[in-house]
Amino acid sequence: QVQLVESGGGLVQPGGSLRLSCAASGSIFSIYAMGWYRQAPGKQRELVAAITSGGTTNYADSVKGRFTISRDNAKNTVYLQMNSLKPEDTAVYYCNQDRTRYGSTHYWGQGTQVTVSS
Repeated sequence: QVQLVESGGGLVQPGGSLRLSCAASGSIFSIYAMGWYRQAPGKQRELVAAITSGGTTNYADSVKGRFTISRDNAKNTVYLQMNSLKPEDTAVYYCNQDRTRYGSTHYWGQGTQVTVSS
């Protein structure tokens, strides 16, 4: 059973920063692509950022230049550094592990709330 545990969410003022962390269980972390998604009230879940096993990253246009995804394979952890936060970044952020390349499925964390408000 895969467990993904997010942390680091909270309330921040516009222009502020937060760093989200996602710790994954299991010994084979480095081979899987990881991602961060978010879902705002009344909206569909959307991809925010993703990182492959080789370290290639991609970002939603709305967060390019402000958010950075990274991973530490020694700690089985993926991070999302969020800078210059805007009210429209308010959402529940979910960690994702993509095992579809290996005939499995996507796994999700429980989500962490990020609220950007003055």
